[in-house]
Amino acid sequence: MLSPGDLDGFAAGHHSRIYTFLGAQPQGDGTRFAVWAPNARNVWVKGDFDGWRPHAMSRDSGGVWVLACPTARPGQLYKYVVEGVDGVIAERQDPVGFAAEQPPGNASRIVRSSYSWRDARWLGRRKKRDAYSQPISIYELHAGSWRRHPDGRPLSYTELAEPLADHLLAHGFTHVEFLPLMEHPFYGSWGYQALGHFAPTSRFGDPDGLRALVDHLHGLGLGVILDWVPAHFPKDGHGLARFDGTALYEHADPRRGEHPDWKTAIFDYGRPEIRSFLLSSARYWLEEFHADGLRVDAVASMLYLDYSRTDWLPNEHGGRENLEAISLLRDLNEELHRDFPGALVIAEESTAWPGVSRPTFDGGLGFSMKWDMGWMNDTLQYLGRDPIHRCHHHNELTFRSVYAHSESFVLALSHDEVVHGKGSLMERAPGDDWQKRATSRLLFGWQFAQPGKKLLFMGMELGQRREWAHDGTLEWELLEDDDHAGLARCVTDLNKLYRDNPGLHRLDTHPDGVAWTGMDDSDQSVVTFVRQAPGCRPIVVVANFTPMLREDYRIGLPEAGHWRELLNTDASEYGGSGVVNTKWRKATPEPWQGLPHSTRLRVPPLGVVYLRPTARGGRA
Repeated sequence: MLSPGDLDGFAAGHHSRIYTFLGAQPQGDGTRFAVWAPNARNVWVKGDFDGWRPHAMSRDSGGVWVLACPTARPGQLYKYVVEGVDGVIAERQDPVGFAAEQPPGNASRIVRSSYSWRDARWLGRRKKRDAYSQPISIYELHAGSWRRHPDGRPLSYTELAEPLADHLLAHGFTHVEFLPLMEHPFYGSWGYQALGHFAPTSRFGDPDGLRALVDHLHGLGLGVILDWVPAHFPKDGHGLARFDGTALYEHADPRRGEHPDWKTAIFDYGRPEIRSFLLSSARYWLEEFHADGLRVDAVASMLYLDYSRTDWLPNEHGGRENLEAISLLRDLNEELHRDFPGALVIAEESTAWPGVSRPTFDGGLGFSMKWDMGWMNDTLQYLGRDPIHRCHHHNELTFRSVYAHSESFVLALSHDEVVHGKGSLMERAPGDDWQKRATSRLLFGWQFAQPGKKLLFMGMELGQRREWAHDGTLEWELLEDDDHAGLARCVTDLNKLYRDNPGLHRLDTHPDGVAWTGMDDSDQSVVTFVRQAPGCRPIVVVANFTPMLREDYRIGLPEAGHWRELLNTDASEYGGSGVVNTKWRKATPEPWQGLPHSTRLRVPPLGVVYLRPTARGGRA
């Protein structure tokens, strides 16, 4: 039978490795099955190891049902048959299953990993790395639609490894973030309605295939972040909903247990066994698949009891905060940061909740970082306006300077911005094709200059023209066009600039990392600021958000000497008009924009210019 210590820890809500004893555990010549169904009248397991004949399981303590089956082997399929307290008999997928058959099939699969990891050096370096002072540029990717075979089949995990690594390295990204790879019944949910919280989706291969993909990326110095969804789950009949005839995984009160927007079920965060389940799921992906972090989806929907609801129930203090979810998230972050040094836990949190990335000991939620949804919304709204009207909405550009260091931010241009009829980033920009491409380069130049880590969804670096389609593939043929290839080169060079200049990343989370110098020129829609760090040459950034050339534009400089243009998004090699500053600019002792020196330069239309003082020997 099962260890009393494991069962007690699971029932108490603090066992974060339930995957070591629940689910299908190969043992010797057979397999031990264990499933939690405390209110069930009876539970059977059946599989192709015995012609799908049901085998009765025995009830252990804590409502866990157990059976050792000598004929069940790795690779074989199985299901649980649960007779609920309501008398309804249903076939169920294993909640702690480690693999499943390909949808629309829904049986779980017995697996035993034979993979030998080769990434000890990477993991050792990760432990010592201070992510906050490092350049982090994330490529967000949907595995099924990044690249496909000529016949339309998606690449498998192992087939994806080499071309993806080549693409990430060629364009200078430091990490890849996968949209959820946990098994999900509906492909159109992109993985955000998961039922296999311990099972990599079989659409792209077996679990060892995913291990090999992660290992390959680590071997080339590339980090891997996985999207993880503890906020809700779908109600498919073979899944978690009313698993034993009662609201077991979901909250029993529909005002807390059902999501009105997504028509999904919400976990009962106050139930100890559910806490153990979710803590274990998060840990599983870092421990078993060596992920370098999790991006936690829909955190706002977990924090607020009134999220998208008018019929909400207040907490015990009369407030709108979901105290059980908050406690879970704090415990999660404390444990992952303690046991996986250097790993990231990133929140997709869209409200002004204070201290999302503040440590728990300081009253925060304890996340490593948080997506800056405000920056994304303000910037895209601003760039969607006709340039002639932008001068009247200048605060949409500059408001971020008020809160830029209130959290440790990731500046995300994610998949959410290119779906549901929004169109691609490029097509949303006003003007002709030249202005659309210039606006994309301007957006990326603006993003990489701002304090905060970076994220781009796949296809943005190509100048994708169509809205993203999960059942298609990226428009790789665009790279045959010089202008789109130029945009890709611009992203590559921005990543290199960001990585090679500590002033652009070392103090990302500290107010001293930026001086907001020229933020008030709304008439010309030009913004100037300085990125800086101790011991590093400062970087002055000038951005022009109109299609008008700003000739002889005066900017403030923090120090004397000669200044040289490092990157100009309007350069001809990027598909721009070639309005660049080829000569050094000498700083004159004329104060401007609160800085002791100044100079004049050409600021290109819809362009961003990066300047740096020259070092000895004349190099920038």
